[in-house]
Amino acid sequence: MACFYSLTVQIHAMKFILASSSPRRLELLTQIGFKPDIVDAPDIDETPNRQEKPGDFAKRMGIEKAEVIAVKHEEGIILAADTIVGLGLRIIGKAANRDEAFRDLSLMQGRNHRVYTGMTIIKKSAGKTERSIKLVETTVRFRRMLPDEINWYLDTKEWEGKSGSFTLMGIGAGFIQNIKGSHTNVIGLPLCEARNVLVSMGLRP
Repeated sequence: MACFYSLTVQIHAMKFILASSSPRRLELLTQIGFKPDIVDAPDIDETPNRQEKPGDFAKRMGIEKAEVIAVKHEEGIILAADTIVGLGLRIIGKAANRDEAFRDLSLMQGRNHRVYTGMTIIKKSAGKTERSIKLVETTVRFRRMLPDEINWYLDTKEWEGKSGSFTLMGIGAGFIQNIKGSHTNVIGLPLCEARNVLVSMGLRP
């Protein structure tokens, strides 16, 4: 389904707060004209619950991050998001070391996996609170990679700090065979959906 948005008149300037330390999300939002006034990264426990599904985990993290930061600010529009890679019911997080990255990439190569972003946007204004909670899913397929190719990619260190040990904003894009859904969701934030909500809440680019 296509993503549409309508313009809303902004009555007064609202502070736009990004509840994330991700430089990719900051770049993506700035790219479409929504540069945050404040970057306030939350500090929460990001451990999945037992048998928690990847999509449920991403959604919960987005909600918890937004709520933690919303408590700190009397007014403003707060955007929080969490991006998780799922292979079936398995959560593929950020690899702690090279061995974990090699394992994760070996599992995903030649197969479809899903990238989930749980995005929560909270608007606090005049004593009222409005929330938008979304879960966006993108299907990604890696081409088959030889062990030497995986090791070559790991040597670039591009995988470090990335969910699923890869990124579309670099060398890893050369191993992606197919993407179904939002490309920016794979990078860290579904921009069409984010813009739609931000504009509906009165924030103008």
